[in-house]
Amino acid sequence: MRRTVFNEDHEAFREMLRDFIDKEVVPVYHEWEERGHPPRDFYNRLGELGVLGIQVPQEFGGAGEASFKFAAVVVEETTRAGVSFGNYTVHSNLVLPYLMKYATEEQKRRWLPGFVSGDIMTAIAMTEPGTGSDLASIQTRATLSEDGTHYILNGAKTFISGGVLADLVLVVARTGPATPEDRRAGLSVLCVDSSAEGFAVGRKLQKIGMKTSDTAELSFTDVRVPAQNLLGQEGEGFAYLSRNLAQERLSIALDGAATAAAALRFATSYVKDRRVFGKPVSHFQNTKFVLAECATEVEALQLFADRALELHDAGELTPADAAKAKLFCTEAAGRVIDKCLQLHGGYGYITEYPIARLYADTRVTRIYGGTSEVMKTIIAKSIGL
Repeated sequence: MRRTVFNEDHEAFREMLRDFIDKEVVPVYHEWEERGHPPRDFYNRLGELGVLGIQVPQEFGGAGEASFKFAAVVVEETTRAGVSFGNYTVHSNLVLPYLMKYATEEQKRRWLPGFVSGDIMTAIAMTEPGTGSDLASIQTRATLSEDGTHYILNGAKTFISGGVLADLVLVVARTGPATPEDRRAGLSVLCVDSSAEGFAVGRKLQKIGMKTSDTAELSFTDVRVPAQNLLGQEGEGFAYLSRNLAQERLSIALDGAATAAAALRFATSYVKDRRVFGKPVSHFQNTKFVLAECATEVEALQLFADRALELHDAGELTPADAAKAKLFCTEAAGRVIDKCLQLHGGYGYITEYPIARLYADTRVTRIYGGTSEVMKTIIAKSIGL
């Protein structure tokens, strides 16, 4: 079916990105995987291309584009090539909405120009050892000094994407007590400079996939955080997190749809070239039927993702809609990629083939941003259950 979600500007951006990826990313991607992240100056290169600042207002060096569709193009083009831009997604799609909505004008002037250029890379630190998705159980604490000039931050975080290279980390910490009525009360968001004394990057976690996205443990020991680095209002942290989840889950849904489409492309190409029993694998009825099923699911995925993207741009994507998009797109992508890998035979298990990377990378999409089980709970509530 013909897609109508993108216009000529999006397609010109896509063409530029595709050329950039083919020339500057694909040839060195295996080196990034071995290192565990792209070289630090790669993000400056993205800044030069304008990729990091698409939604940042022009007064801070960005393009001032409100639409999320350019971010969707980045997702589609990186996935199409079987690569990633490391911590780009966290930086531009997860962290930026917090800075845009809750930062003061002074904070925006201080951080956004570097955000756009890649001089300041960001991450967000919510999850703690032992808490998982239960943010109400956060133990990291920030105590305001008697003179009100700074906070003293203590605690630890884990599974922090981009934590190794981040210059500025949005840390969710408890600045006040929870209440019997609301376990989530008292949480705040502090913007912490990773060069501050007492800020430590612990283990770089070894994952089964997402090899070029640096994921780390972080610890804070009496870290002094200026009071002017509080994001928004004290005690409103959980509300802020909740309001930004729809875009995060949409981003994951878009990734699911793009990954499934890429898997179908890789598998279709492979079965045409691979010969067994004297003829191409594509000539077997089973191959045709499997890929016909995959093509149909990919079409449904794309329609769902495109509709969610349109709703988001219109400001109408509800939390339940975002949960449905993430649940469907990630679960369906898993099915499609598994079938496409099977058609590669033993080569599908070899990491030099993109299908193997897609298989490993996509598994986490059913976990982060809220597990599939959490998505089902949200959806059930939305239908009165």
